Amino acid sequence: MKQSKMLIPTLREMPSDAQVISHALLVRAGYVRQISAGIYAYLPLANRVLEKLKTIMREEFDEIGAVELLAPTLLTADLWRESGRYDTYGADLYKLKNRDDSDFILGPTHEETMTALVRDEITSYKKLPLNVYQIATKYRDEKRPRYGLLRGREFIMKDGYSFHADYDSLDETYEAYKHAYERIFARAGLEFRGIIGDGGAMGGKDSQEFMAVTADRTDLSQWVVLSKNIESMDEIPETTLEDIQAELAAWLTAGEDTIVYAEGGDYAANIEMASSWFEKKASYTEELDLQKVETPGAKTIDEVAELLNINPNTTIKTLVYRADDELVVVLLRGNDQLNEVKLTNFLHADFLEAANPDDVEQLVGAHFGSLGPVGLKGVKIVADREVEVVKNAVVGANEDGYHYLNANIGRDFEVSEYVDLRTVSEGELSPDGRGTLKFAKGIEIGHIFKLGTRYTEAMHAIVLDQNGKAMPMIMGCYGIGVSRLLSAVLEQFARIYVEKTPKGEFKFSWSINFPKALAPYDIHLVPVNIKDEETMRLTNELEEKLHAKGYQVLVDDRNERAGVKFADSDLIGLPVRVTIGKKATEGIVEVKIRTTGEVIEINKDELVNTIEILNQ
Repeated sequence: MKQSKMLIPTLREMPSDAQVISHALLVRAGYVRQISAGIYAYLPLANRVLEKLKTIMREEFDEIGAVELLAPTLLTADLWRESGRYDTYGADLYKLKNRDDSDFILGPTHEETMTALVRDEITSYKKLPLNVYQIATKYRDEKRPRYGLLRGREFIMKDGYSFHADYDSLDETYEAYKHAYERIFARAGLEFRGIIGDGGAMGGKDSQEFMAVTADRTDLSQWVVLSKNIESMDEIPETTLEDIQAELAAWLTAGEDTIVYAEGGDYAANIEMASSWFEKKASYTEELDLQKVETPGAKTIDEVAELLNINPNTTIKTLVYRADDELVVVLLRGNDQLNEVKLTNFLHADFLEAANPDDVEQLVGAHFGSLGPVGLKGVKIVADREVEVVKNAVVGANEDGYHYLNANIGRDFEVSEYVDLRTVSEGELSPDGRGTLKFAKGIEIGHIFKLGTRYTEAMHAIVLDQNGKAMPMIMGCYGIGVSRLLSAVLEQFARIYVEKTPKGEFKFSWSINFPKALAPYDIHLVPVNIKDEETMRLTNELEEKLHAKGYQVLVDDRNERAGVKFADSDLIGLPVRVTIGKKATEGIVEVKIRTTGEVIEINKDELVNTIEILNQ
């Protein structure tokens, strides 16, 4: 492909509005352009990468018997009313009307669509299981689209759906997808983790997320590629290393989620779902008399603990939430933080938000900072499991400026149920007791769910089983963020290239460094002077040879200065650059390997073999 025919609008400087390095490089290197907030055009280079990702996916899904189709993006709201999600999905749902004033949406996902298709076509268990997927554009009206392709209003997603007559069949397909996803992300060259995930608005039971781990910004060896005339990091002046570190620190960490994993163990989960070791131990502490004390101006746990000269872990924090239309009181130990996802899942709530001051005052007659469970009637009280082991606790007295000492469960207040509701902290023991918990940042790239009958029951997707009895089909759902994979790859594969100029100065620059499986082209041929007949003759000869060996080649046939061509080539980031310069008449070319920065001169007849050896 001739570069003069391509739309690759590179920029000299990093875009000022980019917050993460993947966004900055995709824009600067001419891969994408923003059309409006959260909506991007994928230019030719980006589109080639996306197509390679799709090819990998299709090959792996063929292996597990998944069949590709394509559903409409514009959907009637009636389908979402059937499932109940039209009113509960939230403000991210694009809603619109046609000329007949009928309600439609732009599909953010397609559970309802696929359920309706299968419901209307399949009536017998004999035609199950069915495993279908699509790769299509989705829409979510993000309030604050940011980070380029990582959080947009329009994006490309692979969404798959399986339908079953029994749970054993669902389990089998779920495991098949899990392994297919692992192969896809491995083939894409990503460092990733499969972790326990939250089903969220999808309504899933069991679910697993796949997270691309964000590279460590403090480890320069992960980011720096040295040119051939620098032997080691030790030769780079300290001031240059400091500049590189400052450049790294200037970019936000792209990881939107926190991964919790066990150092020395196998446990891994999204922080929204993570647990730690808990062992309920019987306490033989004597219960002391309930005592009301003044705590003027003390509203936080730390303020109360300091005023009363006690350990914060002997306090119980009282929170009030509105779950759908019901007020719920939540108890936590000391400074533990509530995990709202855990509470939402436990309550099976569609909406969860902290109660407003009016709700609280009406319920207990006091304001935030003095709330407690003693004397509360007519409201559900749930507690984190750590609360159950607290004896003689300090709690709010439901009177501004007062707290109770020595409050005890069973005697002074009751709890409806104990459940894991707290957010874990680093250093805690993992729930299986194997290793301590560590945190890392990550980008969600895939998610698989066991939906069960959540949608098929609501939408009456029924089949007759082997006994002729009507039963709802059992569903699984399997998603990959295709366009965000492009950003995730760059967050892991972006590099800073350091070189030493002939004057002995050190300079560095950012660049893309695609893994071979995803690079838009395999090789970049760069003839320095396109007006030189011998240069172009050799360029054409090499292009034909490389094509014959199956390589995808981009030829920079533009009438530009050599410096411009090299700068653009570095930005585009293809695995191999072949420069045809002054020694073209001798049949000598220069080969540069992107991943290592290695540069060598070779004879044209050795090019193919050399590339195969150096680019392994």
